[in-house]
Amino acid sequence: MASTDKDSRLHYGDWIVIAGYFVAVITVGLLSSCRNRGSVGGYFLAGRSMHWIPVGASLFASNIGSGHFVGLAGSGASSGIGIAVFEISAVFILMLLGWFFVPVYVAAGVFTMPEYLKKRFGGQRIRIYLSVLALILYVFTKISADLYSGAIFLTQAVPELNLYVAIIILLGIAALFTIGGGLTAVIWTDFIQTVIMILGAFVLMIMGFIEVGGYQELEHKFFSAYPNTTIAHLNKDDNYSYTGCGIPPKNSYHLVRAADDGDLPWPGVFIGLTISSVWYWCSDQVIVQRALAAKNLSHAKAGCILAGYLKFLPMWLMVFPGMIARVLYPDDVACADPAICQEVCGQDSCTNIAFPTLVLRLMPNGLRGLMLAVMMSALISSLTSIFNSSSTIFTMDIWRRIRTNASDVELMIVGSALSMIVHGSALYKCNVLLFHFTAQGSFYGLMVGLVIGIIRFAWEYSYTKYPCGEEEKSSMPDIISKVHYLHFGIILFGIVTIVTVVITLLTPPIDDVYLERLTYWNRFSTRERIDLPDGDSKEDKPEPMQAPKPYQDDYDTLPWYKKAWEWICGIEKMRGDEPQLTDAEMKALEEKQTSIYEDRYWRRFLNFHAVVLMTLGAFLWGFYA
Repeated sequence: MASTDKDSRLHYGDWIVIAGYFVAVITVGLLSSCRNRGSVGGYFLAGRSMHWIPVGASLFASNIGSGHFVGLAGSGASSGIGIAVFEISAVFILMLLGWFFVPVYVAAGVFTMPEYLKKRFGGQRIRIYLSVLALILYVFTKISADLYSGAIFLTQAVPELNLYVAIIILLGIAALFTIGGGLTAVIWTDFIQTVIMILGAFVLMIMGFIEVGGYQELEHKFFSAYPNTTIAHLNKDDNYSYTGCGIPPKNSYHLVRAADDGDLPWPGVFIGLTISSVWYWCSDQVIVQRALAAKNLSHAKAGCILAGYLKFLPMWLMVFPGMIARVLYPDDVACADPAICQEVCGQDSCTNIAFPTLVLRLMPNGLRGLMLAVMMSALISSLTSIFNSSSTIFTMDIWRRIRTNASDVELMIVGSALSMIVHGSALYKCNVLLFHFTAQGSFYGLMVGLVIGIIRFAWEYSYTKYPCGEEEKSSMPDIISKVHYLHFGIILFGIVTIVTVVITLLTPPIDDVYLERLTYWNRFSTRERIDLPDGDSKEDKPEPMQAPKPYQDDYDTLPWYKKAWEWICGIEKMRGDEPQLTDAEMKALEEKQTSIYEDRYWRRFLNFHAVVLMTLGAFLWGFYA
């Protein structure tokens, strides 16, 4: 039965816990925002001075948003543990990030992924295209998805709360850290919010398993957890399994499923998912920016290892609780009749309310507030990461193209302003590891992939989606209905690769002098690299950034509102009267920040732990195969 008003009303103890959460996060955010300010590198890459623990925690928190608590738990309630393959596969891809991609990015001395492609190919087409595409995707996919998922939880937990006001408040808190403190504040608030997320979700998981009778009982009860309104058919020819809408699939406890499985076919999981995962974990600005903030390559690798261990947790902290919610409240969470689901949750399917329902009905007063704080942590950490990375891409890849002589002060202001505005593919993999792809081949490969992807997207969504039991009404062609999106990703990757290779073979290759320290194979090169020309009439390389001129001779005489503005933009330490570094000091600093040297002991130590981590991942995958 649906939640009652009493079930959904928070106790005063819950509000105390929520208030404590806000105090803790705001305190950490304000304290950390005072560090690494006063430079572009400090604002956008935390001065490349972060320890491996906050780097690993931020990698995890940047990925885990409120959408994971709602989506992973909802998928678990719907079809079992299969969705966990997305989390387990990330364990292996994070090792690729730390061992193969980050060394190249660091040696290249870049802030953003589009900036890397600019160095790799010259010109501006690919850089601008990917910068704009990244900003669009952040706004219309990541931000909107996280806000939607957070809205679902808030609607269930506090029905009397004005949803729009709540979202504006959350966005304001995220903006405070992102605008004022840059990546340093974002990473440290990610760290504290990771701790809150794990502790809160762990408590809920334990209570859920106790309520359902333990792990073995969950496995036994899950397959019979279907609503009373569902018409189930007993299929004696197939191990007496139940079939019908709202019935858990018989492969609910399998990670490796049939090639024609409608949810997670094994070719799509092992190949298609790997392709998209390498793009996300190894070339998405939100993720890579955290690794680039590490004080050296060893800390970046250690952060990737820590994040890899943390990626084992979502299966237990989110997927299994979703399955538990289905067992305990099947008529609500597992409803199959769209009319009934509309009464329960206002949607045609209610699996997305699995996690909020478990929280509100199972947890006592006080702990409900803890879990609401967990959801806020997930939402805010994801939003702050996206906002900071979006401002980095816009400032370093778009604004510097418009204003080639922009000073550090101007870039800091633009980055902060973009954060305020944001509030209100395969080519990366090949180009990092290989030499011979040309700019023309890569660009037209990107364009072909974009056009085909848009056609597929528009074609699929031009057809009406019918609920379970009414699929025969659909007139969708087989190329759409029977080609899984993960399989389509494999096909698209193949097409893009062929186009890129063919055009590369037909165009002049890039001379090695332009590629020093831009591929995995020559990352240790000490020869001077010559930047490729832009291919237009403008200067190939922006003039060196000049130190800002002081607004007034004495900072203390500034009006309060100017002081507040400089602090918000992080430029109160960038006044022209500050001592400037000499050319030799600047060169030494640059060499330090682009160094990929590793101590032999720590390199072997990290290699060993990477092998252990991947072995555990392979074991877990095999255990549930």
